[in-house]
Amino acid sequence: MADDRIQSWDEFWPFYLGEHRVPLCRVLHVIGTTLGGILAMLGLTTGHLVLLIPAVVLGYAFSWIGHFFVEHNKPASFRYPLWSFRGDWKMLSLFWTRRLDDEVVRLFGHRHPTVEAVAAAR
Repeated sequence: MADDRIQSWDEFWPFYLGEHRVPLCRVLHVIGTTLGGILAMLGLTTGHLVLLIPAVVLGYAFSWIGHFFVEHNKPASFRYPLWSFRGDWKMLSLFWTRRLDDEVVRLFGHRHPTVEAVAAAR
């Protein structure tokens, strides 16, 4: 049986972004990652490491709401946890630098790609 797992970041990134084709899902990820990142940094810089718990909960709560109720798919973090973590931060960076929509268009041809457009790009 061939290994159907993604083998590289270059292969993973279009898959990851394709799992976030609905803009609301991307926004929910940005909210969760931003709030989680702020809490994590606050906890690490103040020594209140207990803040790492709500940081993780917030990050995943917003993301999973986006997947289960908006995208209706499973989070990539279930299968690719480390690359998904990296993908969250790349997506966040592209959002805050106002380049996320351009990246979605580059990969899928439209700001609101269809399921078929995402599948065709894979």
